[in-house]
Amino acid sequence: MELKKSPKANIQNKRALFLEIGLALSLLLVIAFFSWSQKEKVVQKIEEAAAPIEEEITEITRQEQKPPEPVKQTIQAVADMLNVVKNDTKIETDFDFSDEFDEEAVFVQAAPVEEEKVEDDAPFYSVEEPPTFQGGDLNTFRTWVQKQLNYPTIAAENNISGKVTLKFVVNREGKIEGIQVLASPDRSLTEEAVRVLNASPAWKPGKQQNRTVKVYFTLPVEFRLDN
Repeated sequence: MELKKSPKANIQNKRALFLEIGLALSLLLVIAFFSWSQKEKVVQKIEEAAAPIEEEITEITRQEQKPPEPVKQTIQAVADMLNVVKNDTKIETDFDFSDEFDEEAVFVQAAPVEEEKVEDDAPFYSVEEPPTFQGGDLNTFRTWVQKQLNYPTIAAENNISGKVTLKFVVNREGKIEGIQVLASPDRSLTEEAVRVLNASPAWKPGKQQNRTVKVYFTLPVEFRLDN
């Protein structure tokens, strides 16, 4: 005998309904879970957050600076300071120029100014035309000096001999000047050599660029004792 099930007792017919109910319950649980976890986190953050610190704000008051007062400058008109005289106005004075000044006294004759001739006095060591002595050169003059020497007695008694080296200048007039002693073995010999040079006759002056000039000379004067 075949058993027949009642359509009302068939559970397969309600399977879809149960499935829908289960999905709805699962969804509600999930929503409730997420809502609960979110609220818990929010509460925790509120508890851990630090309380805000209130700062007192002090207002800075600035004093407004008043603009400097303008300096009043009084400018006096030029017209008040100067007396303007027109061209057609005659100026009268009580001073009489004719009484105070004399035309002859005012006239001053300028004295003639003579131009000073500036000449170079520095002696030369070498010139175009050297000075000459009695038609000869320095050797001629040295020969003349040796003949004019008188051997000093004190030097001869002490057996003193040697050379006296002199430096001198022949000036523009041909005279000897500025004698200098460069070397000497004895004072008596020096004095004799200088004496002879001062007694020298005049030279013919030297020339440089066609004008007479001073010239330096160096002369050794020898003193020798004959045995």
